[in-house]
Amino acid sequence: MKSFIASLKRRAEFLRIARAGRKCVTASLVAQIAENAHDAEFRVGFTTSRKVGNAVERNRARRRLRAAAGIVMPARALPGHDYVLIARRRILSQPFDAVLDDLGSAVSRLAAPLQTRSRPVERKTRQ
Repeated sequence: MKSFIASLKRRAEFLRIARAGRKCVTASLVAQIAENAHDAEFRVGFTTSRKVGNAVERNRARRRLRAAAGIVMPARALPGHDYVLIARRRILSQPFDAVLDDLGSAVSRLAAPLQTRSRPVERKTRQ
């Protein structure tokens, strides 16, 4: 069963999330999140750098990210937020279950502070 996930396409959207968002690094991927005022649903962007490998390996890494996102994101992603998933080299050698675990934990960690934040944190000043 394949689920449809709205995706990010333009470079400006990726840069906005990298600049304004938060990130979580796992063994097989880096996940970034930022609020999106335009959509009520979540959107996901996928990217891989040349560090991952040649074109065949980068495409394989991106396919694994998309497959994992199709399983994990509908249940765990926050509505009204944009996500960018960046593949790391290790995604090619890890079992798919480990990739699912990495993505699930990254999305949960990114969402937790956003959901529990009820008031601003008061900072102590030195006197």
